[in-house]
Amino acid sequence: MSLLSIENLSLSIHGAPILRDVSMQIEPGRILGVIGESGSGKSMTAFAAMQLLPDGSVCDGRIELNGQEVLDLGEQDLCRMRGRDVGMVFQEPMTALNPIRTIGDQVAETILIHEKVSRGAAMERAAEALRRAELPQDRFPLSRYPFELSGGQRQRVVIAMAIALRPKLLIADEPTTALDVTTQAQILDLLKRLVAEDGMGLMLISHDLAVVADLADDIVIMRKGEVVESGPADSLFRTMQHPYSKALLAASTHAPDREGAPQDVPLLQVQDVVRDYTVHMRGWWGKTTTFQAVKGVSFEIRKGESLGLVGESGCGKSTLTRAILGLEEVQGGSILLDGQPVFTGHHANRDIRRRMQVVFQDPYGSFNPRWKVGRLIAEPYHLLEQPPAGRAKARAIAEALESVGLQSEDQHKYIHEFSGGQRQRIAIARALIIKPELIILDEAVSALDVSVRAQVLDLLADLGDRFGLTYLFISHDLSVVRNVTDRVLVMKAGEIVEQGETKAVFDAPQHEYTKQLIEAAPVLPADVA
Repeated sequence: MSLLSIENLSLSIHGAPILRDVSMQIEPGRILGVIGESGSGKSMTAFAAMQLLPDGSVCDGRIELNGQEVLDLGEQDLCRMRGRDVGMVFQEPMTALNPIRTIGDQVAETILIHEKVSRGAAMERAAEALRRAELPQDRFPLSRYPFELSGGQRQRVVIAMAIALRPKLLIADEPTTALDVTTQAQILDLLKRLVAEDGMGLMLISHDLAVVADLADDIVIMRKGEVVESGPADSLFRTMQHPYSKALLAASTHAPDREGAPQDVPLLQVQDVVRDYTVHMRGWWGKTTTFQAVKGVSFEIRKGESLGLVGESGCGKSTLTRAILGLEEVQGGSILLDGQPVFTGHHANRDIRRRMQVVFQDPYGSFNPRWKVGRLIAEPYHLLEQPPAGRAKARAIAEALESVGLQSEDQHKYIHEFSGGQRQRIAIARALIIKPELIILDEAVSALDVSVRAQVLDLLADLGDRFGLTYLFISHDLSVVRNVTDRVLVMKAGEIVEQGETKAVFDAPQHEYTKQLIEAAPVLPADVA
């Protein structure tokens, strides 16, 4: 008998169809990967299984969990089911956790809600759940707060909350999207181990085929609220029939065509850069110490080149980026753009600063939602001494939008009216409007679906060829870096530990850390990649 059986499930919200005849099964001790782009219905299927749906929702069909029909349960029974029989791991752990409560309190809360036990007993079981999630108390006491943990450690706390009552089914909704490759591999290994230990079923929701390929026993591919293909993971990749499935597979390994070649002229020169931070220790007698985030880093980017910078969270990538952009002063070394210093004394050189732009990871969070797109795109004009005005400004905004494949009329809309991929195009348009020479892409495609990611990468390649742009591509997605960059730098603990031609570094890594990163990266089966 299936642990979770969904048969011909249809869902509408206020009359709008969301899911249509969705069917899937999860057996105890097995992992089901649910694949699809944003809006495909993956998460809504999971929410329907737990009946965590908004007002106005109407479900038809069958949802059977451990022999019990979920759609027949009242709210009180559903509350008992959630957490006890079904646990859920959400995508963003910082949002899922309460920032003002300790991790011990938050894990124990699940136990106290469902079982009549003392607080002391609940805390003991919380400690055990955290230990199983690889957060032992000798290193991570129950008194820690979420902000004191890394992203991967916070995700382990969320997993501990979900498994505290040893549920029969665990739903993990994009649990590794924001994590670097080694942390992602650790979280996926943890989930696989917990499934094996407890014999529970796991529904793993993801838009990344490579993540699911190495972990799932069975796969369901969804599109626009429907299941378009399903089957055992070990055979599905070789027997795909639906055009959408094949398109997803092709997009996962997409490498954009690039016509231009880098010039043998350096544009950006980073020489022996050091960035220190002052750290104040806690307590009345706490001493002040110095933490060195960037330790004598040197490299250069040639004109027209695409350079990749990879490394785990906390390795110094973002700190180095802020220094290159002139946002943080360095304590040693120099940063030159086309031979001119980024800093003059203790201040950023505005003449040089305007020749660089950045595209951030979150295309929604990097915009002011109260402004229209036209004003958002024109923001970099504050760097110019004499920015265009009137018709010249409107024409420049229109040209920037059209250069990234959008319409001139889009400048009159608000950012919430666009999809994730369109928002990232708008972010690229904002970076282009003052015609920079160097664009820094800080995890610019990591939050995008694979097909949208392929479109944005094609756009960047096209813009690079048309405008002679130079890119610094910062990413934890090694497959993207491998397909879009000419050279790559590998950063660890504030230092560049390896650099070279991208193909050479990936095919024959020399440093042990580089080997670990490449081995941790999820890959599609060799005979279908």
